[in-house]
Amino acid sequence: MKMFFKMFFVFPTFIIASIISCRSSSQPAIAETTQGTDSLPVAHKSDNMYYLDVHHIGPGKVKYEAVAQAHAKDLAVQEKYGVHFIKYWVDEADGNVYCLSSAADSQSIRKTHAEAHGLLPDQIYAVTGGTEASLINQDNFFLDVHELGAGKVSAKDVAAAHQKDLSVEKKYGVNFTNYWVNEKEGRVVCLSQAPDSAAVIKTHKEAHGLIPVSIVKVKPGK
Repeated sequence: MKMFFKMFFVFPTFIIASIISCRSSSQPAIAETTQGTDSLPVAHKSDNMYYLDVHHIGPGKVKYEAVAQAHAKDLAVQEKYGVHFIKYWVDEADGNVYCLSSAADSQSIRKTHAEAHGLLPDQIYAVTGGTEASLINQDNFFLDVHELGAGKVSAKDVAAAHQKDLSVEKKYGVNFTNYWVNEKEGRVVCLSQAPDSAAVIKTHKEAHGLIPVSIVKVKPGK
């Protein structure tokens, strides 16, 4: 899981330029599935799928403000490739950025990033998601990842496990706001608000016993 969540942005302009030059030539791993997306926000186009793309930039090389600027550039280009960037999250400590979008295919996302700022994602995962919950008065956001194995997870099973999380979360002061599933790779990503990462793990453990392989604190984009 830790390997899955190592990603995105730099601070001084000359460092950004050097990374763009390096990463523009790299080829990200692309995992796709053809599952439905009924519970996610309305897609930009009716035939679009939903994707979570991940950028691994490195510890100390990501600043929230720089990511916000790059996101604005994505928004300026996205229509050209039929992409709709929905949300993004920044992990400044480990240097990771996660972007949720809808698109006809993963290459459209890659082309948008390439033209907008040149920072290509290391992974692009086709996902399904749950129904988004309302936020609470809690500033700490966490993304946790479960690696269940290829072919060993279904969206239906994850929805059932999520309901168990919801029945326990208040005990630990946690608010699970959404989750995303990649059935092909057997990967589940959960977004929550919580006092700390330990509270998220305790909720999962009591609810269904499925402990995430990694959990990172993130700052949501605006």
